[in-house]
Amino acid sequence: MEIWHNTPTLKEINQLNVNTLGEFMEINFFEIGNNYIKATMPVNHKTKQPFGLLHGGASVALAETLGSVASWCVVNRDVFIGVGIEINANHIKAVLSGTVTGVCKAIHVSGKNHVWGIEIFNDKNELCCVSRFTCTVVAKNKFI
Repeated sequence: MEIWHNTPTLKEINQLNVNTLGEFMEINFFEIGNNYIKATMPVNHKTKQPFGLLHGGASVALAETLGSVASWCVVNRDVFIGVGIEINANHIKAVLSGTVTGVCKAIHVSGKNHVWGIEIFNDKNELCCVSRFTCTVVAKNKFI
């Protein structure tokens, strides 16, 4: 079932990263389906913690970026944006190198609150992190 409001192109979605944390961390959206969105992020000097592992905060940033963009895809983008109000993450497996892929799917999308489930996988398609993100929908003119 299609959940997006006028499905945006990947170019439009990736354009949201310009001059943001997403651009700095090299997050790249590469697939949008009827009810999910996927993005990658490299495991490099920008996303590692001091001991050489993918930083848990980088995984959370990827998850929140995916969830926020997913909410943006659901609403009337001329009028509304989604802003995060809660996120949690369970870091399941360490990642030392390569690329991680986040897959964001709707848990509950209705009214002013959206809840997203984000799973992050390593290059071997092993689950590394599970996150739940709650976004609230607000009028775009309130912030922009």
